[in-house]
Amino acid sequence: MSLNILIVDDSQIVRRVIKKTLDIAEIPYTELHQAGNGKEALDLLDKNWIDLVFTDINMPIMGGVEMIKKLNADEILKDVPIVVVSTEGSASRIDQLKKNGVSAYLRKPVTPEQLRDIVFDLIGGEQDE
Repeated sequence: MSLNILIVDDSQIVRRVIKKTLDIAEIPYTELHQAGNGKEALDLLDKNWIDLVFTDINMPIMGGVEMIKKLNADEILKDVPIVVVSTEGSASRIDQLKKNGVSAYLRKPVTPEQLRDIVFDLIGGEQDE
């Protein structure tokens, strides 16, 4: 298993932290794309095969919720697993996100174990226990 992953967050530091967390969790990826908002993410998704998206909710230009709705409206992209990584996490918000097609939710800060478990749950693969 080797993935093409997209990290969407308006903070370059957060994107770097998620990348480092993926590396620590030993998630195998071939390509790691990054976008600063939903519009940049959609442009990347239009040009690249992506297996898994990690996204924040609150971003300028286009937020995560609007991006998720556009992904779900696209016949090709609607099946790409989306993991929201955010500090915002009320139960009602998480329920709303899952109804909008979000596969999983992680609250910042994310541990390598949480990240690894979510990736293996969504994509499959062997976990070393």
